[in-house]
Amino acid sequence: MHLSLRQLQIFSGIAEAGTTTAAGELLGLSQSAVSAALGELESLLGLALFDRVGRRLVLNGHGRALLPQARALLAGMDDIERRFRADSQTGAAVQWQVGASTTIGNYLMPARIADLQERNPNAHVELVIGNTREVTTAVQRLEVDIGLIEGPSHEPGLEVAPWQHDELVVVFGGRHPLAAALRKGADLAQLRQARWLLREPGSGTREAAEQALLPHLQGFAEVLQLGGTEAIKQGAVAGLGLACLSRHAVADLVTLGKLQVLDTPLPPLQRQLWVVRHPGKRVPASLRQLLGLAADVFNDD
Repeated sequence: MHLSLRQLQIFSGIAEAGTTTAAGELLGLSQSAVSAALGELESLLGLALFDRVGRRLVLNGHGRALLPQARALLAGMDDIERRFRADSQTGAAVQWQVGASTTIGNYLMPARIADLQERNPNAHVELVIGNTREVTTAVQRLEVDIGLIEGPSHEPGLEVAPWQHDELVVVFGGRHPLAAALRKGADLAQLRQARWLLREPGSGTREAAEQALLPHLQGFAEVLQLGGTEAIKQGAVAGLGLACLSRHAVADLVTLGKLQVLDTPLPPLQRQLWVVRHPGKRVPASLRQLLGLAADVFNDD
C-alpha cells in the first residue's frame, strides 16, 4: 500500500479541525472513516503525527513537518482539476505536438494556433517543422500527435486524409535577367528554358512543383536546389531563377513588390495538403478544432 491523496486530505483536515469528528464534518466523512484513514497513514509512515491531548489531536514534530508538503500536494491536485476540467469560458488544459512540413508550418499553422489559444488560453501547441519525409517519420515514431504534409505520404502503416487545397504560383524577382520580358508573361518555351529554384528531394514543395510543372514542361532545363522555402524566395528576389511556391508563402514579398506572380499559359496550379496520423493516436475535439477537421475524418467512434 502507498500513500494516497485521500489520506493526506484527511490528515490536513484533522490538523485544521483538531478532532476526527470535526474533520469528518469538514470533509463529509464519518468519524470512523477519518480515524481509519489517519491510522493507515501513521502505520505507513511508521510515525505518530499527532499528540492526543484529551479529545483533541495536536500536531507533533512529525506532523508539523508533513503538513506543508501535504498541503502543497493537495493544492497541486486542485490546480490539476481546475485546469483540466473544461468549462464554457476557457476549456481544458491541453498540449499538442503537431508536425508540419515547411510551408504549412511557417504560413498556415501560426494563425490557427493563435485562434485556438484565443478560444482556450489553456491550450498549448508545439509545432515541429520539417520536410514531408521528416514529418511522416515523426508521426510513424509517435514523436508528434498528428502531421500535416504537402505531398502524399509514402510511409507504410499511417492513415492519411485530405486536409485542404493550396494554390501554387510561379514567381520571379526584379533582378531576374529577363525581368522586363517576364512582366509581360512567359510562354511554355520560355518556361522550359528557365532556371528553376527547387527544394531538396523529399520535400513536399519540391514534389508539388514537379507534379504541377513537369506534365507541361517535360523537364527542367536547369535546376538550382536550395534547402528551404525562404531560401528559394530570396533566391527568386535575387534573380537566380523562377520559383513555383504556395501563394501563402510568397504573399509577403509579392505585397512588398519584391516578387511578381508570372502570367503563364499553365492551368491553375494547386496541390492537395494532407493530414496524417498513426493508427494508435486518437484525434480529440480540441485537435480537430485546431486543424479544422470534419467529424468524419479519422472517426474513432
